[in-house]
Amino acid sequence: MRVLIVDDSRAMRIMLGRYLKELGFECSDAGDGKEALAQLAQLAQGALPDLMLCDWNMPEMNGFELLQAVRAESKYAGIRIVMATTETESSNVAKALGAGANEYLMKPFTKDSLQAKLELIGLVSA
Repeated sequence: MRVLIVDDSRAMRIMLGRYLKELGFECSDAGDGKEALAQLAQLAQGALPDLMLCDWNMPEMNGFELLQAVRAESKYAGIRIVMATTETESSNVAKALGAGANEYLMKPFTKDSLQAKLELIGLVSA
């Protein structure tokens, strides 16, 4: 299983990468939405990530804009997207889920809460 971690915080990308590697994922990362889209565009269909963990607040292209861009491309339809963000307003949760996010994880979170979300979307077993 492959994951693309998209967050402008290097420390958060490292922490998430550590958690996800322990769960058996092969990790890559991007510092913002534009960088993530560029990485996706370079990948062949069979090499696309199974999961994208995405922060909301980032420079260049924020996580919601990235979510919309990915969901607008049918070739990316198989990528599960979890918003992992400090945006806790219920309207933003609803907006992200309505735009195609598979799950929403509020920061700060633990490895266990991340694993629980991945179980909900069928990427890891209990």
